[in-house]
Amino acid sequence: MSIPRYVLVVEDEAILGLQLEDALLDAGVEKVEICSTTEAALASLKRSQPDVIVLDVHLADRDDGWAIAELVRELGPDSPQIVFSTGQPEDIPQDIAELGYVLQKPYDPEVLVDLLSKPKKRGVISRIKGALRDA
Repeated sequence: MSIPRYVLVVEDEAILGLQLEDALLDAGVEKVEICSTTEAALASLKRSQPDVIVLDVHLADRDDGWAIAELVRELGPDSPQIVFSTGQPEDIPQDIAELGYVLQKPYDPEVLVDLLSKPKKRGVISRIKGALRDA
């Protein structure tokens, strides 16, 4: 995968959000948008679809940030790549964690940049559809 053009960072820790933004822009990402609440993230997703979403699982306004990942996967095969960002990866339900990559806080923003070169993980439905097509 080449460097994404647009990354949505859903993160309520301002310093981490800015560090991620700097690392992504330095890596060649054209647009980085930071949202600190679930409401702001959903509003952003209504306006435009990013290539990647970096998703803090425990936001100040909600404690189930993975709900956004579930909604994003409804967009189908062209849905954004998801990277979960959390201090408690064990809190993410296993079937949800499989929708994307999980980074355990604290982590170096360069780890995120490295992840962007990996292929997008496909959700359960996409994997089943792919298996049926290949059969």
